[in-house]
Amino acid sequence: MLACAEMIEPAARKPGQCDSDCVYLDPDADPEARIDDLLARMTVSEKVACLSTRPDVPRLGIRGTGHVEGLHGLTLGGPGQWGRAQPVPTTCFPQAIGLARTWDPELLRRVAQTEAYETRYVVQSPRYQRGGLVVRAPNADLGRDPRWGRTEECYGEDPFFNGTMAVAFVRGLQGDHPKYFCTAALLKHFLANSNEDEREHSSSDFDDRLFHEYYAVPFRMAIVEGGARAFMAAYNKYNGIPCAVHPVLRSIAMERWGQDGILCTDGGAYRLLVTAHHYFPDLAQAAAATVRAGISQFLDQFQEGVESALEQGLLTEADLDAAIRKNFRVMIRLGLLDPPERVPYASIGSNDEIEPWTRTQTHELVRQVTQKSIVLLKNEGNLLPLCPERIQSLALIGPLADRVLGDWYGGTLPYAVTPLSGIRERLAPGARLVAVSNNDVSEAMLAARECEIAVVCVGNHPTGDREWAKVARPSYGKEAVDRQSLLLEDERLVRLIREANPRTVLVLISSFPYAIDWSNDNVPAILLLSHSSQELGHALSDVLFGDVNPAGRLVQTWPRADTALLPLTDYDLRKGRTYLYDQNEPLFCFGHGLSYTRFEYLTLRSSATVLAHDGQVRLMVTLRNVGDREGEEVVQLYVRHLGSRVTRPLLELRGFRRVAMSRGETAEVTFELSAPALSYYDPERAHFCVESGLVELSVGSSSRKLELSTVIEVTGDPESQTPTGAGPRVD
Repeated sequence: MLACAEMIEPAARKPGQCDSDCVYLDPDADPEARIDDLLARMTVSEKVACLSTRPDVPRLGIRGTGHVEGLHGLTLGGPGQWGRAQPVPTTCFPQAIGLARTWDPELLRRVAQTEAYETRYVVQSPRYQRGGLVVRAPNADLGRDPRWGRTEECYGEDPFFNGTMAVAFVRGLQGDHPKYFCTAALLKHFLANSNEDEREHSSSDFDDRLFHEYYAVPFRMAIVEGGARAFMAAYNKYNGIPCAVHPVLRSIAMERWGQDGILCTDGGAYRLLVTAHHYFPDLAQAAAATVRAGISQFLDQFQEGVESALEQGLLTEADLDAAIRKNFRVMIRLGLLDPPERVPYASIGSNDEIEPWTRTQTHELVRQVTQKSIVLLKNEGNLLPLCPERIQSLALIGPLADRVLGDWYGGTLPYAVTPLSGIRERLAPGARLVAVSNNDVSEAMLAARECEIAVVCVGNHPTGDREWAKVARPSYGKEAVDRQSLLLEDERLVRLIREANPRTVLVLISSFPYAIDWSNDNVPAILLLSHSSQELGHALSDVLFGDVNPAGRLVQTWPRADTALLPLTDYDLRKGRTYLYDQNEPLFCFGHGLSYTRFEYLTLRSSATVLAHDGQVRLMVTLRNVGDREGEEVVQLYVRHLGSRVTRPLLELRGFRRVAMSRGETAEVTFELSAPALSYYDPERAHFCVESGLVELSVGSSSRKLELSTVIEVTGDPESQTPTGAGPRVD
């Protein structure tokens, strides 16, 4: 079949060269008509080749684009060696978990916008011409368990929060042009991929309600509200069926959510269908099932299997057309089939402009984002902020005191400001700074005793400090390795320093939650940062010395011990996982974070006491900064169903707003809450339903610190259906 369809290929045309009837190169033609014309001109072998991550058709002058990594900055280098032998230094923001701790979607959009510009620059600049315009980000998976090795890549444990942040990142990557994308956001990893050990054959099992109400929510929001037109299927099975061939790719993502772009496998996942999942007897049957399930790109060696499937009649040319049509939709949105003068992003990098990662405004943005990501976990006796003019001596101790560590999906930093260099810049002239970043405990204790303040920088190593699939310590994790412990190995050092100097500040630089029960009981001040920001040291110094008032918030529950957790591969949240269902007292709760000032919640008013099943209610929160300095509060809105006839979460986040207030200022924060946002998924009716009953609406600074509440009555309609992607709006 393949050989007959090939015949003799015409000579290759130059890019842009076409007959007068070349509809596929007409930027004013209907995109589907353009693709119809292109497919009619392609040979079968060309169509097979376009199932790769770079759908090129050289003979027809079509140059597609490949993939790059970009969870917190364009990645063409770094520990993962994504730049191969020629890494390109690019702007590096805090890890995704750190970006999430800003609780600031608009800031996240700006981060992604910066990344998108640099991605275009590197692809199009004559100096580089590297990379690709399909960015594998954001990671829309949920951090349902702190032992997950890739926790650093996600936005936390709450589906609405993750979805909101994913929407912001997608919009930043793709831009706001009505016709063209700057870059295309490719979501990872659909679906329920939050265990690394055994991921190549394990099954994530849960019911339809958890699918629609939890695991699928961030993907749905990113596709429907954010406009993402690409995603990656996960390695694992979902309810016994590998995600790369699961029916939900079509029935939910494509047919219900309208996902009509790239669907790709994870790296090597196609062959794992045979070798690890043992789901198919051979690669031909695996290839046929994968393409028919909706996959349009393989991150794998697929050609032989696809060609064999064609020869055996397991796949048809029409199947290929349906698959690669999705790829070309994205290529058209990227402007790759159009004259450059028609594409607003095509000029980026074409002139002798300054490299974007060297710009002062970019450095300032990284510094601001890093500042806003810092969480003040504890501040007993108001030890922080420190006054640099009054400090005569400071001991900076720990293995992370003079390092900025990149992670597996981070790039090559253009520069790095370490904690040591940042603090050194900020201390007053003549102040003594003693740095001990080696393993000499005696030297560290001596420095702590001799100085007024001791700052201890410890945490995990984001690459595990080892090669692929290996880590140096039980508490470390990364791709392919889950954490075996939540205990901080360097807490022994923290204990010794605290004994030597009661005025000790713990700076935890971490990709994950840690069970630091002892430190929380004994160390007066604790700050949390994530890894990889090139401005880490400046931002830490800004917060330590009070130039910036911290307002980051946790996006995961921090348990007191490993023993409080369910088995890692148990995906049934209702047994007691995340703040939604866990009744155990946490070490630090979801949404927790302190400030150097105090905020008083004054009033909570609702625009109505009764909410129709298709209506919405406006909530007005009044609060005042009653402290002695300016700061930011993250106002969080939670809902609780009183007397629901189905099992509901203990509490659900349904809105949040980060608001800046000067000393003594009063502000009003408004939330619009729609009735569909209060619905549950009914498996029998196969849609969302709004039920009648009482719903408690609460606002506060965290899930465990709710200041004000009100109750409304919802008049439900059992047959009502949530509009696809529906959710609360935050105004």
